[in-house]
Parts: sequence; C-alpha cells; structure tokens
Amino acid sequence: MLEHRPLLDYPKTGDSDRQDIAHLAPEINLIPFIDVLLVILIFLMISTTFTQYQELSITLPSVAGENSASIVKEIRVAVSKDGKYALNGNVVETSALAEKISHIKNQVMQNNEANIDTLRIVISADAKASHQAVMQVLEIASQAGLNNIVFATQDTQANPKKR
Repeated sequence: MLEHRPLLDYPKTGDSDRQDIAHLAPEINLIPFIDVLLVILIFLMISTTFTQYQELSITLPSVAGENSASIVKEIRVAVSKDGKYALNGNVVETSALAEKISHIKNQVMQNNEANIDTLRIVISADAKASHQAVMQVLEIASQAGLNNIVFATQDTQANPKKR
C-alpha cells in the first residue's frame, strides 16, 4: 500500500540532508515585481489627461454645437466655482480684472491696427460658478468696448470632430 508523506516530513534517520534543507534561507525574486510596477507606471502615464486651466479647477457646461472656424485674437477669462478669475491662464484679483483686460485690449489694438471686432473674449465659467461672477466679466467687457464675447463649453458628442 502507498503512503502519503508531506515534502518536508523526512524520515527520522538522522541524515545530513535534512539539516542542510532546514537551514536554507528563502529567496525572493524581485524582477517580476519590478516588471509589474513598470507596466502600471507606463499605463498611468499614458492614460493621464492634462487640463487646459491648471490654475483653477473648473467644470464647463455641456452643449452640442459646431466649433467656429474664424481666427481672431482671444482674451481668455476663466471663472472658478468659488468666484476666482484667471486671465489668459494667470490668476487675477477681481479688482484688477478690468484694468488688465483694458491693458490687453490696448496692446492688441496698437500692435494689430485692426478693428475691435477681431478681439474676442472667451469666458470659461465653471458650471457651478455664480451668475454674479459671470455677469461681472460681461460688464467689464462691455465697459472696455468689447462686444465679441463667447462662452466655452464641453462637447457632449461621443466622437467630437477635430479641426
């Protein structure tokens, strides 16, 4: 009849093999672990998306419309949900927003010698931004004589067209 013995259950004969096996240290191979970590790191680097406005975290409202094809000089104003402003990617205090928009408008008009209709204000307001914060940007644009105002939105189409 056959007997079943576990692998480490040795006969009690006093062989020297039993003592050699008992004193061997376990060996841990780190190469597969490092390979898995590198694959995860590469996956995270590839799948990471970068936001356009890193100064303010905003969520744009969604619409399904066509993109404009005309090329004009833009002044980009971002409005965060807590009422902070960023002008062309730089955070600006509310009190200095009107002055900076007028300054940019004057610079563009001096350098470009074009009419004021070629200058556009793009308002990227967070979907949860207060109505007052957006209206303040509209008032400042109106006082500066800028009437070409556009609101930035997110595309809701599953497969957006590229220009």
